[in-house]
Amino acid sequence: MAWTRLIQSARAALGTTHSSSTLGLPRFYSKPATYFVKVGIPEFLGGIGRGAETHIAKIETEIGDLHKLLVTRTLRLKKLGIPCKHRKLILKYGQKYRLGLWKPRADAIKA
Repeated sequence: MAWTRLIQSARAALGTTHSSSTLGLPRFYSKPATYFVKVGIPEFLGGIGRGAETHIAKIETEIGDLHKLLVTRTLRLKKLGIPCKHRKLILKYGQKYRLGLWKPRADAIKA
């Protein structure tokens, strides 16, 4: 509130009517993040990172597709030999993905 009054009084003193965008206040715009259009198991686990991508082959052969992975419980992942840390990450990001709060980014996978 005080800033707007200060700006208005400065405008009145200078006799100018500039908008707030031309007052010399910089605007920063970042480039929008790129996301995968079609997400499969490799993109999903690669987007999680932190070592979860090491289990891509095992999960693809045993589970099949991403939808089945999203409804898989921790006991089945444990029987596949996936460590606890990676199971927790897969389940955590799976829930976020189902709710629409997270998507794997296209630049997350390092070849």
